[in-house]
Amino acid sequence: MQTEKLLLIGYDVQAERKEILKRYKRLLTAFHLKPEQAKEDLALIRKAFEVALDAHKDMRRKSGEPYIYHPLEVARICAEEIGLGATSIAAALLHDVVEDRSDLYSVEDIHRLFGDKIARICEGLTKIKEIFDHTQPSDQAEHYRKLLLTLSDDVRVILIKLADRLHNMRTLQYMRPEKQLKIAAETTYLFAPLAHRLGLYSIKSEMEDLALKFTEPEIYKEISRRMAESDPVRANFAEEFIKPIEKDLKEKGFRYRIMRRNKSVYSIWTKMKKKHIPFDEVYDVFAIRIILDVPINDERSACWQAYSIVTSHYRPKPDRLRDWISIPRANGYQALHTTVMSKEGKWVEVQIRSERMDEIAEKGYAAHWKYKGQYYDDKNIDNWLDRIRDMLQNGEAGALDFLEDVQGYLFSSEIFVFKLDGELRILPAGSTVLDFAYAINPDEGNHCIGANVNHKLQNRFYELKSGDQIEILTSKIQEPSEDWLDHVKTSRAKTRIREYIREKKKKFYNVGEQKVLQIFNKLNIPFTDEKLNELLQKTNRANTLDLYYDVAQGILDPKYISSIMAPPSRSWFSLNPFHRSKHNPNSSLSFEIIHHLRKNSELQLLDSNLDQVKYIVADCCKPIPGDDVIGYIDHHQGVVIHRAQCIEAVHLMSTFSHNVVKVKWTEELNLSVMTGIKLDAIDRKGLLHELSELISNEMDINIKSIHFESDNGVSEGIFFLYVVNVDQLNNLINKLKKVNAVQSVTRIDNYSPL
Repeated sequence: MQTEKLLLIGYDVQAERKEILKRYKRLLTAFHLKPEQAKEDLALIRKAFEVALDAHKDMRRKSGEPYIYHPLEVARICAEEIGLGATSIAAALLHDVVEDRSDLYSVEDIHRLFGDKIARICEGLTKIKEIFDHTQPSDQAEHYRKLLLTLSDDVRVILIKLADRLHNMRTLQYMRPEKQLKIAAETTYLFAPLAHRLGLYSIKSEMEDLALKFTEPEIYKEISRRMAESDPVRANFAEEFIKPIEKDLKEKGFRYRIMRRNKSVYSIWTKMKKKHIPFDEVYDVFAIRIILDVPINDERSACWQAYSIVTSHYRPKPDRLRDWISIPRANGYQALHTTVMSKEGKWVEVQIRSERMDEIAEKGYAAHWKYKGQYYDDKNIDNWLDRIRDMLQNGEAGALDFLEDVQGYLFSSEIFVFKLDGELRILPAGSTVLDFAYAINPDEGNHCIGANVNHKLQNRFYELKSGDQIEILTSKIQEPSEDWLDHVKTSRAKTRIREYIREKKKKFYNVGEQKVLQIFNKLNIPFTDEKLNELLQKTNRANTLDLYYDVAQGILDPKYISSIMAPPSRSWFSLNPFHRSKHNPNSSLSFEIIHHLRKNSELQLLDSNLDQVKYIVADCCKPIPGDDVIGYIDHHQGVVIHRAQCIEAVHLMSTFSHNVVKVKWTEELNLSVMTGIKLDAIDRKGLLHELSELISNEMDINIKSIHFESDNGVSEGIFFLYVVNVDQLNNLINKLKKVNAVQSVTRIDNYSPL
């Protein structure tokens, strides 16, 4: 929370009051009042504003600004950028009142003043205070679980929470560096995908851009600079491109808007990384959007007419047509997308949609309710919500497992499959026959033995593709097993499988418990929680249910349990009364690391003579001196150093933020670190010799290994090298690119597959 109490000394209180009033008026302007409810709505918002103003009157943000600016901005985002109503705006104004000023206002007070709806939303928005208990690394995940549990009651809680996160991201520069990293990673990992699933594309893009600004500041600045420099050229190009389209649309009598939308910095950077290409080779830096003002019943035909006009002037790329009008995305997004070749020889993406579709694309879930009942496709609106509610039903799943399920679902794309009777089902990409069976009902899933997919027999683990038609085959003697969990994608399937297995294990609970009790009695060991926990740890079992089931089924042998739980020998040799251990919990490696790092938020940590803190370089991304890095405090290995953009680092920052610290390389560092590069080239005689000479002799870089393959005139090489820093690596890459026949050279970001 960006808040702390400060005295009002040194602040221009009068100027701040004027600014508060100005922001309040801006909020009212952003809120589109309905004439029949105007008086009521204004009174409600005014009352919420006055309570928030009173509650936060002596509070300021880290920036030094009055705290009331924050709820006012969150409420304005709800009104202007999401399109929420008076109830949500009032709740947004009050969202921090109960947490920050429980001495003045309780949930009961909010209920009494504003009624049940607003009180419930405010209660859902009250955040859990972070617990820095290193024995429970999943408190971040528990926070996410609470966040998503509110979906069961009111989706407005999530929408307001997204507005709250967006404003915190817009003011993130005032936070400590390690807090910036934690919040930015958390936003990329969960909140931006959540905004995407809710159809809030502009909020999602801004969140991702702001997160990149703090995790990769140099990359963000460079792409932003290149975008600004090339914008006039793109504007002229777009103007010429749309001229013939506009002429035909006018002749056909359409009412329309055409705009050019630049892609976000984050999406451009993602494409550059994914395709290993420089900025200049990203062809779809912008898209042309055609928005038609037509009645709902004419939308489909109008959009296809516009598509026909576009493709009559420009040749389309056959594999790039996306019809999300006939089959909308799971969050309700609808549009026609195509990519066409311009007369200048450049590919251009064109998006065609109606005004209604555009409003849903910009304001997402909130906009659906404006049209609910007027459009034939209401069913898809709640589809994704049903899936998240499925995830929440299994209260016994570990918090981290739950988070992985949610995060995986948020990032996944969809496939569209059909039942035998033609009913459409939307599933995450990668779903199997089992996922489809559980999507129909639990019995179909629990007893699934396979399916007829497009009238061809397939096994239960067969991965489905868009357009498949499926008939599930079942048998009463079939039942789920734990290996099924490795072959399903959806949380609904995982939850149902776990439930079935848990119920099955419960039947053996008493038998297993009695057997363990008998073993403990024979060994003269007390049957206590402490000893049971010791047995769980030694047998690597998650809980007593798993333990007792495995004992009852003979998976864990009583002799084995006796051998690992038997008391140690009481030989006089092993006991020395003169050398008692003086264990100090504060002397552990993890404590020393944490104590040292917490003292230095911008610590110059990574040097070759470090004896204060033990650290290792992560194998997944192999950071080298000069990379922007973070440190993860591992209680066994010390500090594990990751590149800031490493996928594993983002996961750690968002899930175990209390163990993540901001670190940087010392300038005087002088050691060689292994890194990898990938090279693509047109094959020619002597190429490998020339590359090796350049690396070893000209650049004086030690080569660890080379893997070089040529096939039909094309060569691919992977080089593992020892470099001093990132500047030396970049210099090498630039030199290699200039070698005759070399097409591309990229640094290997992820070493795990290699």
